[in-house]
Amino acid sequence: MTASRTLWGVLAFCVAAIAAAGDAKSNAGWDRMKSLVGRWEGTAEGHPVSLTYKLVSNGTTLMETMDMPGESEAMITMYHPDGGDLVATHYCAVGNQPRLRLRSAGDPGMLDFAFVDATNVSESSGEIMQRLVVTFQDADHFQQTWTAKKDGKSSSSNFTYTRKK
Repeated sequence: MTASRTLWGVLAFCVAAIAAAGDAKSNAGWDRMKSLVGRWEGTAEGHPVSLTYKLVSNGTTLMETMDMPGESEAMITMYHPDGGDLVATHYCAVGNQPRLRLRSAGDPGMLDFAFVDATNVSESSGEIMQRLVVTFQDADHFQQTWTAKKDGKSSSSNFTYTRKK
């Protein structure tokens, strides 16, 4: 009986490991985002901005820290896989936390995240991020386009980055 339990335990472990490996291989968006680990310098609408990407929580989450000169606090966006999907939670300077889900990773050069929901939102909070498009040019250059909605109107901001070596 003990040998039988051990065999079933080993089989269960192998099946779980194969399933986990399959999920990792099928999440191209997560793999692409992890390639950003490091420091980046860039511009947003003509103003300097810097990003730092760091894997945290035992490599299960990617933390993006955005610093803009003149701003007292950095903004944080956390990216993590959710099964075969990819989710981003943006901790915005306006005080809300929109969650975005990757629409499709079909184009390896572009990741398009769409609004799912948000926390800490009130009638008076106003602006909420609705979309993030990350466009990869090469290993050392990429762009972000953030789209927010306020008072029923959408506006986008473009950010261009170069890897800091």
